[in-house]
Amino acid sequence: MASAQREAPLKAQGKRNPHIIILDADQGVLNYLRRILSDRFQLTLFSEVTELSEGLKVSGAPDLLLMDWHIGEGASDENALGLLARVHGSHPKLPIIMLACTAEIKEVVEATRMGAADVILKPFKKSDIDQAVEKCLKEPVKLAADDDVKEIPLDENTSFVRSSKRMREIEQQCVLVARADLPVLVLGESGTGKEVAAMLIHKMSGRSKRTFLKVNCAAMPADLLESELFGYEQGAFTGALKAKPGKFEICNGGTIFLDEIGEMPNALQAKLLQVLQDGTFSRLGSRSPMKVDVRVIAATNINMKEAMANKTFREDLYYRLNGFTLSIPPLRERKDEIPVLSEYFMRKGAKKYGRDVLSFSTNLMDALVAHHWPGNLRELENVVNRYLVLGDEKAILDELTPHDNVETASGTAEAPSGSGLKAMVRNLKGEAESTAIAQVLEETGWNRKAAANDLQISYKALLYKIKQYDLSPQDRA
Repeated sequence: MASAQREAPLKAQGKRNPHIIILDADQGVLNYLRRILSDRFQLTLFSEVTELSEGLKVSGAPDLLLMDWHIGEGASDENALGLLARVHGSHPKLPIIMLACTAEIKEVVEATRMGAADVILKPFKKSDIDQAVEKCLKEPVKLAADDDVKEIPLDENTSFVRSSKRMREIEQQCVLVARADLPVLVLGESGTGKEVAAMLIHKMSGRSKRTFLKVNCAAMPADLLESELFGYEQGAFTGALKAKPGKFEICNGGTIFLDEIGEMPNALQAKLLQVLQDGTFSRLGSRSPMKVDVRVIAATNINMKEAMANKTFREDLYYRLNGFTLSIPPLRERKDEIPVLSEYFMRKGAKKYGRDVLSFSTNLMDALVAHHWPGNLRELENVVNRYLVLGDEKAILDELTPHDNVETASGTAEAPSGSGLKAMVRNLKGEAESTAIAQVLEETGWNRKAAANDLQISYKALLYKIKQYDLSPQDRA
């Protein structure tokens, strides 16, 4: 049995240096970690599982544990995952970093569920170790709590917000898969936050300083989508007066998010497959291939197995995209997050529209939580924005709460038919929507483009709504 190596930091500091224990059977790895860490930390080095177990009994838990994923394989020693579970059970606040030569994403996710704070793949660089160690020592591991709230800013307008155990797992999966640099397929209903998950993966990856671009594969016809993704040469088609780079070229070194990938035309799927396989493609009208380094994250709300069975989506492309699958749950399956998300959307909307933040009464929050939310986060944000713009809690409650009866002209309660109730609810929603649109139009001086932007709808949709509700500028003195 090799003896433990305990070393004091080379640089004396005014306060106690954090104590790090390192377990790895490879003496070369121990020597390297000693060289890059011993100037700042007190180190204890072990090469066998039994040594670590005895060391923890004698000296107690350190500030951080770095552990080889493959320790004990093929021997009588306890394997690393078993040791991880045991150490985490005894010392739940001890951050543990796993050092792995290879690891499947599913295994990495399982390791985090068992208590690992991070997983670093060998061969690692000094910056990899420094970043992980600093993060673990700066942010001590918290005991899990279902009401733990976290908000991660992604850009000036978007944050990843979560407060439930299930979404905490989604966050962990995003952070871990970000470092693996493989394609990711994000599944979930429309409006669940698939783009936000893609942005989180990009932010946590080594590509975070480079470009992140989104392309909606269902928003344009095949020819236009192909030129949008891959660009074209001058004269490639009528109107191509000069060459134009595509999104893959613009995004070289970064991440491209292909939303609604299940709607991509068959003709383009083969070209996308080639990009995923070897990073090469040709612009429209060109025979010269070009090579790019782009991380692809795709998302869809369709049933991919059915699409493959119906031959509308290529199996080989699906398996190439499916380096890792992330399934985002609908809002109705995480209703405990509605209060937190509602407050977030209120702050976001107030900043965007220059308004004061409104509070949510108990009745209104109960109605928000009780609602089924078929449109998920997108629908919740729209409702919160309408409340912010209208300032009318009753209108929002009427929109969210189905009415069992209405007063007739004689004053007696009469239960409306199913179709009548639907019509009444539609009228209430229409009245709220027309009021909100009119207010934004007035605030923008009837600048339709600015109003469409503030309302987060297309310019054409706004023109249709203006006509539908017969809106016109108010008389001015």
